[in-house]
Amino acid sequence: MTNRQRRPWRPQLTRAEMGRGWVFFALYVLLFPWVMGWVQRSFDGELPIAEANVVYYLLSATLVFLVFWTFLRHGFHLLLDWLPENLFAFGTGLAGWAVLAFLAGFIPLPVENPNLVSYPEQFALAPKATVVILVLLMPLVEEPLFRGLLFGTSRKYSRALGYVLSVFLYAFYCVWQFVYAYGTVDFRYLLLFVEYLPMALALAWCYDNGGSIWSPIALHMVINTFTLVRAL
Repeated sequence: MTNRQRRPWRPQLTRAEMGRGWVFFALYVLLFPWVMGWVQRSFDGELPIAEANVVYYLLSATLVFLVFWTFLRHGFHLLLDWLPENLFAFGTGLAGWAVLAFLAGFIPLPVENPNLVSYPEQFALAPKATVVILVLLMPLVEEPLFRGLLFGTSRKYSRALGYVLSVFLYAFYCVWQFVYAYGTVDFRYLLLFVEYLPMALALAWCYDNGGSIWSPIALHMVINTFTLVRAL
C-alpha cells in the first residue's frame, strides 16, 4: 500500500472569482469605510454604531458568498478531505500567534490601540452585536479577501511574496483608519501595525499549510474572541 501523498497547494479561485474578487477587494478597502463614515455623519450620531456595523458586515458577508461561492464550497470539501492537515495548521497557527503576540506586547509604541478602548464601549452598549461582528462576520469577510484572494493569487508566483503581501497589507489595513480617527492626521498610529503582524502571519500560515479557507476563518474567529475578552 502506498503512502498518501501530501496535498499539493494550488490556487483555488476560478478566473471569474478572481476578477470579481479584486473589484470587491478594492471597494471593501477603499470605498466601503468612507461610505460607512459618511452614513454615520449624515445621521448626526443618531444611528447606533453597533447595529449599523452589523448591517454593514452582513451586506459585506453576503457579497463575499456571492463573489466566492465556488471557492468557499470547494474549501469546505478540502477541510473535510484534509482534516488532520487543517487541524494541525489551525493549532500551530494559534500557538504561534499567542507567542508572537505576547512578544509584540513588549514593543514600546507612542500611541494606544484604539480598539482596546472602543471594544469595551461597544460591548457595553450592544454586546450581541459586538460579538456577532468581531467573532462571526469579520472573519467571514476578511479571510476570503486577504488570504483566499491576496495570498492565494500572489503565492502562485512566490510563496515568500504571498506571505509578505498578505501579512503586511493586512496589518496596515487594520490600522490605517486610526490615522484619521480623531479629527486630525496622526501617522504614529501606523506603527500599531506591529501588533497585527502576529495575527496576519498566523492566518497566512494556517491557510498555506491547511489548504482550506475555512481553517483561517475559524482561527480568525478564535483570535478575535481572545482579543475581545482581553479588551474587556
